[in-house]
Amino acid sequence: MLKPYYTEDLLEAGCDEVGRGCLAGPVVAAAVILPKNYFHPLLNDSKKLSPAKRILLDSVIKQVAIAWAIGEATHEEIDQVNIFNASCLAMHRAISQLQQVPQLLLIDGKYFNAYPNMPHQCIINGDAQFNAIAAASILAKTYRDAYMHKLSVQYPGYAWDRNVGYPTAAHRKAILELGLTPYHRKSYGNNKAILFPLAVS
Repeated sequence: MLKPYYTEDLLEAGCDEVGRGCLAGPVVAAAVILPKNYFHPLLNDSKKLSPAKRILLDSVIKQVAIAWAIGEATHEEIDQVNIFNASCLAMHRAISQLQQVPQLLLIDGKYFNAYPNMPHQCIINGDAQFNAIAAASILAKTYRDAYMHKLSVQYPGYAWDRNVGYPTAAHRKAILELGLTPYHRKSYGNNKAILFPLAVS
């Protein structure tokens, strides 16, 4: 069962991102402030939920949250600053858009580039431990999936409506046959390895 908060007295925002392991598209983050003792029986790490449950919870979270926001870093920014820094940048952008200023950030993961003048706590597997981080993981996931589904109409050969940019066998095969799109991350070793296996071996 998820914990409702990390500290009893501080206003906490849960932060999480999705898309770090993808070959294409942005990395997307969400920041969510939930009521202190909020409970929903389905709320969980987005990876443990079906798409239908994520969509349901996305709507519920946006209705009950004290504040929520989405931020993203583009594939170009990922190439420029690396995926870790881009992930932190996306989280910073989400935090900066919150309509209420949190007193503590709960960050999913081990490392984080500190947000100015705001304390944070990194929590490994935090999306499976705390309500607000789980909620953030759901909002980020549903937003990014919808974005990649739209892109799949423009680039139908890469099956982004199913793999949302992750390195599935179909996605790798499409890169070999069709090449990289403008939305692929050019700095990623995975993409280079698919197209130029001898050069990166």
